[in-house]
Amino acid sequence: MRTILITNDDGIYDDGLKRLAEAAVHFGEVFVVAPDGQRSAASHSITLRTHIDLFPCDIGVPEVHAFSCSGSPADCVRVGILHVMPERPGVVLSGINDGYNAASDIQYSATCGAAFEAAFQGIPAVALSEGAGGCHEVTDANLLKVLEELIDVKPEPGTIMNVNFPNCPLDECRGILRDRKVSAGMFYRDTYEVKEQLPGGGERLAVVGEYNEDAEPGTDFRAVTEHFISIGKVNNIGY
Repeated sequence: MRTILITNDDGIYDDGLKRLAEAAVHFGEVFVVAPDGQRSAASHSITLRTHIDLFPCDIGVPEVHAFSCSGSPADCVRVGILHVMPERPGVVLSGINDGYNAASDIQYSATCGAAFEAAFQGIPAVALSEGAGGCHEVTDANLLKVLEELIDVKPEPGTIMNVNFPNCPLDECRGILRDRKVSAGMFYRDTYEVKEQLPGGGERLAVVGEYNEDAEPGTDFRAVTEHFISIGKVNNIGY
């Protein structure tokens, strides 16, 4: 039987993770090791100089073996593969993230960072994300189909499959675009705003992002802005 490890960066009780687990049980035995809280933008960080706490928990999906972890999403993958599961998983699924992980955002994404950790461990991995805002129609209508297509794909070493579902009503989704390249663009053009002057000449800053939809043809970014499901491969540094 196929074994599946699931993690995310939005936390063990996030709705996206539960929806992914509910879909994944159709394809094999499911283990979940996910952070005990929000870990967005943690990238591929791991815990080295302190301990990691692991607790069994109930995420409301029968027959799923679930654990919360105090570490990062990449830690969750390592703990799941090296400690929790009785055998190495056949595939790691990371998500479903609340917000796109496409274009330059992939570099910061802990959803993708967890998938890359699986790839480093020699396990095929799929990162799944959807547009923020709470419209799950496209994701829920296509999730089983996408998993069936990708769950046995074995990409090249250091490479993950990356899926983004558009944030639009189902009747506005224009289909699936495969082999999307990673855009060199960015969803938000960031600047820093001074919020407060601090003693000693210091400043307290906050990031301010201006939303942007400029994207090259054939890319993941362009696909989701045009209401397509985007599927593509992403290589990590060194590959």
